[in-house]
Amino acid sequence: MKINEINATPGARQPSWRKGRGQGTGNGKTAGRGHKGQNSRSGGGVRLGFEGGQMPLYRRLPKRGFNNKRFALQFVEINVSDLEQFADGTTVNAAVLKESGII
Repeated sequence: MKINEINATPGARQPSWRKGRGQGTGNGKTAGRGHKGQNSRSGGGVRLGFEGGQMPLYRRLPKRGFNNKRFALQFVEINVSDLEQFADGTTVNAAVLKESGII
C-alpha cells in the first residue's frame, strides 16, 4: 500500500447538495428548511444553550462547589463481636460504649 493509493471506503463520502438552486434539483425553493418559522429565516435559529424558555442548564447549576464537611455526621463502626461483651438485657448506648472504650 502506498500513500497515493489510499482511497475512502465506497459510500463513506457522500456528495454535498447545492441547496436552493432550482425546483428541478429537489432542493430548490425552501432548500430543505420547510415553510415559515424561525429556522427557515436567514440568520434564524436559537442561541447556544437555549432550551425553548426552560431554565437553561448553565443557570440551573450553581456557580461554585459545595462542601458539607463542617456539618456532616460522623459515624463510628461497631462490630457485633464488640456488643457481645455486654450482658443480656443491658441498655447499650453511646455513653456506655464510650465508657467501655469501644468508641
